[in-house]
Amino acid sequence: MKNLNLTQHVQEARFNRFHLMIAAVGFLLIMCDGYDVAVFGTITPPLMAAWKLTPVAAGAIGSSGLVGMLFGAIGFGALADRLGRKRVVLVTVLLYSVFTALCGFAQEPTFFTVCRVIAGLGLGGIMPNVIALLADFSPKRLTATITTIVLCGFAVGGLLAPLLGILVIPTAGWQVSLWVAAIPLLFLPWMYKALPESISVLMKRGNREEIAKLLERIDPSQTIDRDIEFTTESPSKAKLPLTDLFNNNRAMSTLMFWLAFFAHLLMAYGILNWLPKLMIESGFSLASSLAFLVIWQLGGIIGTIVAGRMADRLGAKKIVIALYITGTIVIAGVGVSTNALLSYVLVGIAGATITGVQNLVQVYIAEYYPAFVRSTALGSASGMGRIGAILGPILGGLLLSFSLSSQGIFFVFAIPGLIAAFAIAMVSDKKSHQRQLENAAIQTPLQSSDGKQLNSL
Repeated sequence: MKNLNLTQHVQEARFNRFHLMIAAVGFLLIMCDGYDVAVFGTITPPLMAAWKLTPVAAGAIGSSGLVGMLFGAIGFGALADRLGRKRVVLVTVLLYSVFTALCGFAQEPTFFTVCRVIAGLGLGGIMPNVIALLADFSPKRLTATITTIVLCGFAVGGLLAPLLGILVIPTAGWQVSLWVAAIPLLFLPWMYKALPESISVLMKRGNREEIAKLLERIDPSQTIDRDIEFTTESPSKAKLPLTDLFNNNRAMSTLMFWLAFFAHLLMAYGILNWLPKLMIESGFSLASSLAFLVIWQLGGIIGTIVAGRMADRLGAKKIVIALYITGTIVIAGVGVSTNALLSYVLVGIAGATITGVQNLVQVYIAEYYPAFVRSTALGSASGMGRIGAILGPILGGLLLSFSLSSQGIFFVFAIPGLIAAFAIAMVSDKKSHQRQLENAAIQTPLQSSDGKQLNSL
């Protein structure tokens, strides 16, 4: 009986409508994440005025959604590897959209905070599973390019938040910025039809016919023999999914990914949540300060696309380290700039590097781990990062309450970039699952590059 290695079949396929549909759904969902990150920074000034919030209180409310994201990223990441990415993605979209829209009906901080935490649970599970799906099904030669283009949705969503805020907050109020989060609910039927289930889960279920149909969607030029034997890596047998991240000598690299995510999101969320307020403190108007968020996100789109193309050619690790170092320098430069035009340019470059590397490092992680633990890897790293993201807005509020200058605050938020660069430099490329696949060239269908026996169906 002939064997068909599923990993090879997927990675060698040509890009087609199947991949385009996954990318389109992923782009829309990542937009939700980017929009949510930027929307609180957009509504912070009018929210503080309406509810008479102190900077510390506003920072705590801004971090409340990140608490939900922390548990959502870890929990929904692990669930997706066990139950399937498709159904988990749909549940996360439902939670995010409904409860973010409900935040717009809040009349006081407590209800707003509770809804934001629940919305964060859903939002935290979106990005790890979208990236895992893209890594599961993208052709190998285009994985970084496709994924980073999809992750441009983060910058697009972040761009929409301040643009919408500029248009509607002065006349219709800050609530409208939150109500628009219900729009993704209209696309749930399309998402259900367009998204495939992960092959590792279908193998675990023993669903041969569904696998064959999926393979024909991936490569329409081939008809899959229903009697062929499918081979892939055996699914994890660990009772606790997180333990798989420390197998095959990947423990140090896993910890370094977590440290990089923590430092990066502390920097990114701290800056994004307080950027309008910091620029107001520097003498800009509300509209001008929101324009800095627009420039940041435009830079993020460009940086993400360029970083993806460079990673496919030079390797993700080198580009990630270079972007972290560049972002650190530029953020510090924003703090000392006294020229308005130069400030806009520096913020644009900061958006290109910090948003670009935030997206690219997730591509790197997706390639670093096997498919059966991919969502867990991304979810756990994202979860550790959310701790930094929670602390970022709080730290910004504390620094403002201490009357530290905006220049000093930018310097403080630049430091984590160097920590993230160091952490990624400590990751061992030799332990990368994708590197092992390439070195082994999958010479036999009976054994994986990890030394694990392959599962046949």
